[in-house]
Amino acid sequence: MFNWFTPKRKTWLFRVNPALKFIVFFAFLIITLVNQSLPFAISQAVLYGILFYVFSGYSLKKLSLLSIPLVISFLSTGLTMLLFGKGEAVLWQWGLFKISEESIQHALLLGSKSLSFGFVGFTFILTIQPVLFFYAMMQQFRLPSKYAYSFIAAFRLIPAVTEELQIRRNALKVRNIQFSKGVKGLYERLQSYTVPLFAQSIRRAQRIAVAMEAKQYQMGAARTYYYPTQYNTIDRVFLLVMICCLCSAFLLSVYR
Repeated sequence: MFNWFTPKRKTWLFRVNPALKFIVFFAFLIITLVNQSLPFAISQAVLYGILFYVFSGYSLKKLSLLSIPLVISFLSTGLTMLLFGKGEAVLWQWGLFKISEESIQHALLLGSKSLSFGFVGFTFILTIQPVLFFYAMMQQFRLPSKYAYSFIAAFRLIPAVTEELQIRRNALKVRNIQFSKGVKGLYERLQSYTVPLFAQSIRRAQRIAVAMEAKQYQMGAARTYYYPTQYNTIDRVFLLVMICCLCSAFLLSVYR
């Protein structure tokens, strides 16, 4: 599963400080959320789409698969507002369905916002390393280590839990365990999987606690970091590019 998120090539976005990237992308999402201008929203969606498709570094096949939920989100939000929106200049009406000029504008506005959210969110997720992101949040933005290390531990346990689930599935298959059909079979599967996985999770949590105690981990104490993160030239380039994107979207909406 995690190999699926391996990029075809690492673009310059991968070298940007992940904490800075998170703050900038979050600010851009806030701007997208509060924006009520349709031309500006469309310009944002186009420019963020270029950032996603050109600079994420993934193959066209993977990007096309990731675009499916974006298209579904665009169509669902847009069609809902299009068919059930309010407006004075009615173009077509049949029962509860009513299409007006205002509903078309609102549909395009919400659809463009959903695309912008999807493009920015996917670009961020695809161009960061989660462990380095939490290290950067601790070092650059003073995120308390008790929260950061909790997320890091949880993320690193995902492959172990996935492997344990596969081992349990193979063990049941080797033993030729047959489950009932319907709701009873679902209950039997939950019982067969959850109890062993829960027991293994307790053992892993105990081992993590012993390891942290051996390393003299203390809440709130000053610590050194195995992965030091800092700002560099590429971060300034990233800020400049993102500001230019925002200004370009505004200018395109004004002088369309």
